[in-house]
Amino acid sequence: MIDTLLETFPKYFPEINAALGGGIFIFARIMGFVRFAPVLNRKEIPGFVKLSFALILTVILMMTIETGPIPKGSSFILGLILNIVGGMMIGFIANCIVQAISAAGDMINMQMGLSSAMVLDPTAGSQVSILGSFFGLLAVILFIHIGGMYWLINALDRSFEVFPMYASAIPLDKLINKDYLITLTSNVLYVGLQIASPVLLATLGQDLILGIISKTAPQVNVFQLSFLFKPVLGAAILLWIMPIIVNVINDYFISFAKIF
Repeated sequence: MIDTLLETFPKYFPEINAALGGGIFIFARIMGFVRFAPVLNRKEIPGFVKLSFALILTVILMMTIETGPIPKGSSFILGLILNIVGGMMIGFIANCIVQAISAAGDMINMQMGLSSAMVLDPTAGSQVSILGSFFGLLAVILFIHIGGMYWLINALDRSFEVFPMYASAIPLDKLINKDYLITLTSNVLYVGLQIASPVLLATLGQDLILGIISKTAPQVNVFQLSFLFKPVLGAAILLWIMPIIVNVINDYFISFAKIF
Protein backbone atom coordinates (compact mmCIF):
# COMPACT_ATOMS: atom_id res chain seq x y z
CA MET A 1 0.00 0.00 0.00
CA ILE A 2 2.74 2.44 0.97
CA ASP A 3 4.89 1.47 -2.03
CA THR A 4 1.99 2.11 -4.37
CA LEU A 5 1.30 5.48 -2.77
CA LEU A 6 4.92 6.53 -3.10
CA GLU A 7 4.98 5.53 -6.77
CA THR A 8 1.75 7.34 -7.67
CA PHE A 9 2.36 10.49 -5.60
CA PRO A 10 4.82 12.12 -8.10
CA LYS A 11 2.37 11.48 -10.94
CA TYR A 12 -0.62 13.14 -9.29
CA PHE A 13 1.27 15.85 -7.41
CA PRO A 14 4.34 16.73 -9.51
CA GLU A 15 4.68 20.27 -8.15
CA ILE A 16 4.60 19.14 -4.52
CA ASN A 17 7.07 16.36 -5.30
CA ALA A 18 9.49 18.83 -6.95
CA ALA A 19 9.15 21.24 -4.01
CA LEU A 20 9.88 18.48 -1.51
CA GLY A 21 12.92 17.32 -3.48
CA GLY A 22 14.33 20.85 -3.73
CA GLY A 23 13.48 21.58 -0.09
CA ILE A 24 15.64 18.68 1.10
CA PHE A 25 18.68 20.10 -0.72
CA ILE A 26 17.99 23.62 0.57
CA PHE A 27 17.59 22.29 4.11
CA ALA A 28 20.88 20.37 3.82
CA ARG A 29 22.76 23.51 2.79
CA ILE A 30 21.19 25.54 5.59
CA MET A 31 22.15 22.93 8.21
CA GLY A 32 25.76 22.97 6.99
CA PHE A 33 25.69 26.75 7.11
CA VAL A 34 24.27 26.83 10.65
CA ARG A 35 27.05 24.52 11.85
CA PHE A 36 29.79 27.11 11.20
CA ALA A 37 28.10 30.50 10.78
CA PRO A 38 28.66 33.08 13.57
CA VAL A 39 25.89 33.43 16.16
CA LEU A 40 24.14 30.32 14.83
CA ASN A 41 27.02 27.96 15.65
CA ARG A 42 27.02 28.70 19.37
CA LYS A 43 26.24 25.64 21.48
CA GLU A 44 24.14 27.54 24.01
CA ILE A 45 21.44 27.78 21.33
CA PRO A 46 19.34 24.61 21.68
CA GLY A 47 19.38 22.18 18.79
CA PHE A 48 15.59 22.37 18.54
CA VAL A 49 15.81 26.12 17.96
CA LYS A 50 18.44 25.65 15.24
CA LEU A 51 16.36 22.95 13.57
CA SER A 52 13.21 25.09 13.69
CA PHE A 53 15.11 28.07 12.28
CA ALA A 54 16.47 25.92 9.45
CA LEU A 55 12.98 24.62 8.60
CA ILE A 56 11.45 28.12 8.59
CA LEU A 57 14.31 29.49 6.48
CA THR A 58 13.93 26.55 4.08
CA VAL A 59 10.26 27.36 3.53
CA ILE A 60 11.09 31.04 2.94
CA LEU A 61 13.88 30.28 0.46
CA MET A 62 11.70 27.82 -1.42
CA MET A 63 9.43 30.77 -2.28
CA THR A 64 12.31 32.68 -3.89
CA ILE A 65 14.30 29.83 -5.48
CA GLU A 66 13.08 27.81 -8.44
CA THR A 67 12.87 24.22 -7.26
CA GLY A 68 12.48 21.99 -10.29
CA PRO A 69 12.55 18.19 -10.30
CA ILE A 70 15.79 16.39 -9.54
CA PRO A 71 17.66 15.80 -12.84
CA LYS A 72 17.66 12.21 -14.02
CA GLY A 73 20.92 10.37 -13.49
CA SER A 74 22.03 12.62 -10.63
CA SER A 75 22.98 11.10 -7.29
CA PHE A 76 20.71 12.10 -4.43
CA ILE A 77 23.32 11.32 -1.74
CA LEU A 78 26.06 13.21 -3.60
CA GLY A 79 23.78 16.23 -3.95
CA LEU A 80 23.07 16.26 -0.21
CA ILE A 81 26.78 16.01 0.64
CA LEU A 82 27.73 18.79 -1.77
CA ASN A 83 25.05 21.11 -0.39
CA ILE A 84 26.12 20.43 3.19
CA VAL A 85 29.77 21.09 2.34
CA GLY A 86 28.84 24.24 0.41
CA GLY A 87 26.89 25.58 3.38
CA MET A 88 29.79 24.81 5.70
CA MET A 89 32.22 26.71 3.47
CA ILE A 90 30.03 29.82 3.44
CA GLY A 91 29.55 29.63 7.22
CA PHE A 92 33.31 29.25 7.78
CA ILE A 93 34.04 32.34 5.67
CA ALA A 94 31.54 34.36 7.70
CA ASN A 95 32.91 32.98 10.99
CA CYS A 96 36.43 34.22 10.16
CA ILE A 97 35.14 37.79 10.50
CA VAL A 98 34.13 37.27 14.14
CA GLN A 99 37.19 35.19 15.06
CA ALA A 100 39.46 38.20 14.49
CA ILE A 101 37.84 39.94 17.48
CA SER A 102 38.30 36.89 19.72
CA ALA A 103 41.98 36.80 18.72
CA ALA A 104 42.35 40.38 20.00
CA GLY A 105 40.99 39.29 23.37
CA ASP A 106 43.47 36.41 23.55
CA MET A 107 46.37 38.79 22.83
CA ILE A 108 45.26 41.23 25.53
CA ASN A 109 44.68 38.40 27.99
CA MET A 110 48.23 37.07 27.50
CA GLN A 111 49.84 40.52 27.74
CA MET A 112 47.97 41.32 30.96
CA GLY A 113 49.38 38.23 32.63
CA LEU A 114 46.07 36.39 32.77
CA SER A 115 47.19 33.36 30.80
CA SER A 116 46.73 31.14 33.84
CA ALA A 117 43.14 32.34 34.32
CA MET A 118 41.55 29.98 31.80
CA VAL A 119 37.92 28.96 31.92
CA LEU A 120 35.99 26.13 30.31
CA ASP A 121 33.77 27.44 27.55
CA PRO A 122 30.90 24.95 27.08
CA THR A 123 30.06 26.50 23.71
CA ALA A 124 33.53 25.71 22.35
CA GLY A 125 34.19 22.63 24.48
CA SER A 126 37.72 23.77 25.36
CA GLN A 127 39.68 26.05 27.67
CA VAL A 128 39.50 29.70 26.62
CA SER A 129 40.91 32.90 28.03
CA ILE A 130 38.67 35.25 30.00
CA LEU A 131 39.15 38.26 27.74
CA GLY A 132 39.00 36.09 24.63
CA SER A 133 35.56 34.87 25.70
CA PHE A 134 34.52 38.44 26.59
CA PHE A 135 35.57 39.83 23.23
CA GLY A 136 33.91 36.91 21.46
CA LEU A 137 30.58 37.67 23.15
CA LEU A 138 31.05 41.38 22.44
CA ALA A 139 31.66 40.60 18.75
CA VAL A 140 28.48 38.49 18.58
CA ILE A 141 26.38 41.25 20.19
CA LEU A 142 27.75 43.94 17.88
CA PHE A 143 27.39 41.66 14.87
CA ILE A 144 23.69 41.17 15.61
CA HIS A 145 23.22 44.87 16.42
CA ILE A 146 24.44 46.14 13.05
CA GLY A 147 22.43 43.61 11.03
CA GLY A 148 24.88 40.75 10.66
CA MET A 149 22.12 38.14 10.60
CA TYR A 150 20.62 39.79 7.51
CA TRP A 151 24.04 39.61 5.83
CA LEU A 152 24.27 35.90 6.62
CA ILE A 153 20.85 35.08 5.20
CA ASN A 154 21.51 37.24 2.13
CA ALA A 155 24.83 35.45 1.55
CA LEU A 156 23.10 32.07 1.85
CA ASP A 157 20.41 33.15 -0.61
CA ARG A 158 22.96 34.39 -3.16
CA SER A 159 24.90 31.13 -2.90
CA PHE A 160 22.13 29.35 -4.81
CA GLU A 161 22.83 31.60 -7.80
CA VAL A 162 26.52 30.66 -7.87
CA PHE A 163 26.14 27.06 -6.70
CA PRO A 164 22.78 25.57 -7.80
CA MET A 165 21.27 23.02 -5.49
CA TYR A 166 21.35 20.24 -8.13
CA ALA A 167 24.96 20.88 -9.20
CA SER A 168 27.19 17.82 -9.47
CA ALA A 169 30.34 19.68 -8.32
CA ILE A 170 31.17 22.69 -6.13
CA PRO A 171 32.40 25.64 -8.24
CA LEU A 172 35.24 26.65 -5.93
CA ASP A 173 36.50 29.36 -8.29
CA LYS A 174 33.11 31.11 -8.08
CA LEU A 175 32.11 30.22 -4.54
CA ILE A 176 35.39 31.22 -2.89
CA ASN A 177 37.38 34.27 -3.88
CA LYS A 178 40.98 33.44 -2.93
CA ASP A 179 41.97 37.08 -2.35
CA TYR A 180 38.88 37.59 -0.18
CA LEU A 181 39.60 34.45 1.85
CA ILE A 182 43.26 35.45 2.32
CA THR A 183 42.14 38.89 3.53
CA LEU A 184 39.72 37.35 6.04
CA THR A 185 42.22 34.88 7.48
CA SER A 186 45.03 37.45 7.67
CA ASN A 187 42.69 39.83 9.48
CA VAL A 188 42.61 37.40 12.41
CA LEU A 189 46.14 38.60 13.22
CA TYR A 190 46.04 42.11 11.72
CA VAL A 191 42.75 43.29 13.25
CA GLY A 192 43.54 41.48 16.48
CA LEU A 193 46.79 43.40 16.82
CA GLN A 194 45.06 46.64 15.83
CA ILE A 195 42.47 46.30 18.60
CA ALA A 196 44.93 45.02 21.21
CA SER A 197 47.73 47.50 20.38
CA PRO A 198 46.87 50.13 23.08
CA VAL A 199 47.05 47.55 25.86
CA LEU A 200 50.11 45.89 24.33
CA LEU A 201 52.00 49.21 24.11
CA ALA A 202 50.98 50.23 27.64
CA THR A 203 52.13 46.95 29.17
CA LEU A 204 55.34 47.09 27.10
CA GLY A 205 56.10 50.53 28.52
CA GLN A 206 55.43 49.19 32.00
CA ASP A 207 57.88 46.32 31.40
CA LEU A 208 60.54 48.83 30.37
CA ILE A 209 59.97 50.89 33.51
CA LEU A 210 60.11 47.83 35.74
CA GLY A 211 63.27 46.72 33.95
CA ILE A 212 64.92 50.06 34.69
CA ILE A 213 63.84 49.82 38.34
CA SER A 214 65.30 46.32 38.63
CA LYS A 215 68.68 47.62 37.40
CA THR A 216 68.76 50.73 39.58
CA ALA A 217 67.28 49.09 42.70
CA PRO A 218 68.00 45.34 42.65
CA GLN A 219 66.49 44.92 46.12
CA VAL A 220 63.00 45.61 44.68
CA ASN A 221 61.18 42.44 43.70
CA VAL A 222 60.15 43.58 40.21
CA PHE A 223 58.93 40.13 39.19
CA GLN A 224 56.31 40.13 41.93
CA LEU A 225 55.27 43.71 41.23
CA SER A 226 54.59 42.91 37.57
CA PHE A 227 51.86 40.44 38.59
CA LEU A 228 50.12 43.30 40.40
CA PHE A 229 50.59 46.17 37.96
CA LYS A 230 49.96 44.43 34.65
CA PRO A 231 46.31 43.39 35.23
CA VAL A 232 45.45 46.74 36.87
CA LEU A 233 47.06 48.83 34.13
CA GLY A 234 45.62 46.63 31.38
CA ALA A 235 42.10 46.82 32.83
CA ALA A 236 42.34 50.61 33.19
CA ILE A 237 43.51 51.06 29.60
CA LEU A 238 40.83 48.66 28.38
CA LEU A 239 38.05 50.56 30.16
CA TRP A 240 39.38 53.85 28.83
CA ILE A 241 39.49 52.78 25.17
CA MET A 242 36.39 50.53 25.19
CA PRO A 243 34.20 53.07 23.29
CA ILE A 244 36.92 53.33 20.64
CA ILE A 245 37.18 49.55 20.41
CA VAL A 246 33.42 49.27 19.88
CA ASN A 247 33.60 51.77 17.02
CA VAL A 248 36.56 49.93 15.48
CA ILE A 249 34.70 46.60 15.65
CA ASN A 250 31.59 48.17 14.09
CA ASP A 251 33.62 49.67 11.24
CA TYR A 252 35.37 46.34 10.72
CA PHE A 253 32.06 44.46 10.49
CA ILE A 254 30.50 47.05 8.18
CA SER A 255 33.48 46.72 5.80
CA PHE A 256 32.45 43.10 5.32
CA ALA A 257 28.72 43.77 4.93
CA LYS A 258 28.85 41.83 1.67
CA ILE A 259 30.01 38.56 3.20
CA PHE A 260 29.51 36.58 0.00
